[in-house]
Amino acid sequence: MSKYKNARDVLPESLIREIQKYVRGEHLYIPQTERTGWGKKSGTRAEIERRNKEIYRQYMDGICVAELAEMYFLSEERIRGILYQHNAELQ
Repeated sequence: MSKYKNARDVLPESLIREIQKYVRGEHLYIPQTERTGWGKKSGTRAEIERRNKEIYRQYMDGICVAELAEMYFLSEERIRGILYQHNAELQ
């Protein structure tokens, strides 16, 4: 499926003629006016935030960094970063 749309399918003829004064027969990228942040549209960001809260909760319940790293398939350094970030957000 092509990402490109034919201008004649979506724009009024008068606007096409105006654009043709500047660009003719070339691909033109038109940026979005409002972009969503990484992972918001797919739900990945929320999923990672839930995971990180769960990691913090388990750490507070006494599970050590090494065990959490093994449980979540992350490095110990990443687990420490999650714990530090979550702790900073609480303060």
